[in-house]
Amino acid sequence: MNDDDTNSVPDSTGPTGPTAPTGASEALAPVPVPVPAPTRRVRRVVLTALPVVLVLGAVGGAAAYTKNTVDTADRTVTTTVLDVEHAPSEEDAAGGPARGRHDTELTKLLLPVPERYRLGPDIGELGNDSETSGAKAAAAMKEMGRGLAGKDRRELNKYVEKLRIRGIAQRSYTSDTNDLVVNVQIMKMRDKRAVRTAYLNRKELLDSFDVFRKGPSIDGHKRATCYRLPKGDKDTLDGISCIAYEGEVSVTVDANGSKPFSPSAVADLVKDQLDHIASPGEYI
Repeated sequence: MNDDDTNSVPDSTGPTGPTAPTGASEALAPVPVPVPAPTRRVRRVVLTALPVVLVLGAVGGAAAYTKNTVDTADRTVTTTVLDVEHAPSEEDAAGGPARGRHDTELTKLLLPVPERYRLGPDIGELGNDSETSGAKAAAAMKEMGRGLAGKDRRELNKYVEKLRIRGIAQRSYTSDTNDLVVNVQIMKMRDKRAVRTAYLNRKELLDSFDVFRKGPSIDGHKRATCYRLPKGDKDTLDGISCIAYEGEVSVTVDANGSKPFSPSAVADLVKDQLDHIASPGEYI
């Protein structure tokens, strides 16, 4: 486990990617240089990573208001469900709504709200503890390719179909000290090879960026990689995004918090989540 004060690594990665070139820099080029068309391999990596990059890329923007959201959040624990097809049942083996719903195959894989945490703010329009069907999740991923060229969009759609997504579950957590918000998303697929391939492609693309710092390692889980937001001033929130997989389940964890920021606290939560997927009956 990394210490709380991890050092900056110049060649590490992050979810938002490099900044686009400015018009001024383009004007300095005396002669336009033909750029070869991307190889099928590169295009595939970009397309397969597109959905997660768009999600992770929102972390930087979310950091601007996360602290305010946490400080002004209603302390009353509620569970918001917008997908009526997956509404929670009356009985919950996890010990009540304060720990999050665990009444379906997917929600049982989400880490129950641990000690020193409570259910956090809503994740966009999905609420703070939600499940989405595989069909709806696939449709949303395809919709992200709306701006792509026809050929690339068809390739993305084909890739999404091959994933055979069974469903997505999401839960947010807020620390009792109001200095950390963590969003966890798990996506279950029918093909373990597709899960591994998606992870490797996402990692390859994120590793190609040099904007963000190296995140903490996750003890006992080699199939997990974390990326840390770049250093800012004292008033800038810090954050970590992690991608991982376990069997048929793909995991994405986004965390943002005020300084002093503890990467080890996030790494502990990620480890607990991955351990819980391996043994979902052992509530923490």
